[in-house]
Amino acid sequence: MSKIGIMGGTFNPIHRAHVEMGKACLDQQNLDKVLFMPSKNPPHKEKKDILSDKERADMVKLALSEYDELEYQIKKIADKHGHIDFLINNAGITFKSRAEEFPEERLDAIININLKTPFMISRLCYPYLKESPYIGRIITISSMASYMGFNGVLPYDMTKSGVMGLTRGLAEEWKNDNILVNSVSPGWVLTKMNEEMFAKNPDRKEAAANKMMLPRFAEPIEIGYMILFLLSQASNYITGHDFSVDGGARSHGF
Repeated sequence: MSKIGIMGGTFNPIHRAHVEMGKACLDQQNLDKVLFMPSKNPPHKEKKDILSDKERADMVKLALSEYDELEYQIKKIADKHGHIDFLINNAGITFKSRAEEFPEERLDAIININLKTPFMISRLCYPYLKESPYIGRIITISSMASYMGFNGVLPYDMTKSGVMGLTRGLAEEWKNDNILVNSVSPGWVLTKMNEEMFAKNPDRKEAAANKMMLPRFAEPIEIGYMILFLLSQASNYITGHDFSVDGGARSHGF
């Protein structure tokens, strides 16, 4: 019979110490595995101060994958195919609050997901991307917020700006390693995250669309077309750049 330990907590966010505690329990109690279980509705926490249970569960998965599973899966893919041809970093979260009131837990979570994760995954994929028989490519999703700065979402603005610094830095460092590095900055896109936000404020959706040269929101596939271009041979002489797909919002002075 398997010996399984359960480690519960708010994990808002999960920290390295949580993971180390779990590993210590695994070793000292001779367990087969330790399950991390985020509390859905922690009774001792103010709801406004914590991320959703799904966001916290996603952070737990990410934190655990940093130690073992993520590196293992990347190596498994590379071993099967001999190399990795491209990486697309497409993860992002946000939270609306003024800077002077922004909860530190949410700040940590946004930095972790939006900026640290693309750096870590790019680093793990590096040895396999440079062995690509074609050209290894990294594409990270930024945002028009990195250019404009939006009110009430400063950590999102600054992490997406950081993505552009990451893009330029990796492009320079890995320029002789058979790897191209670029980013894409979408404008307003009909994503689940945006739909949930506009459901709470329908007037904002119409107002945002009317500020763009093309007065509509992008379909996700339209961002995909730019990514396909950057993965194609048509972009073999492009690296260290960001590409706006925003319906003219940035040029129009959104």
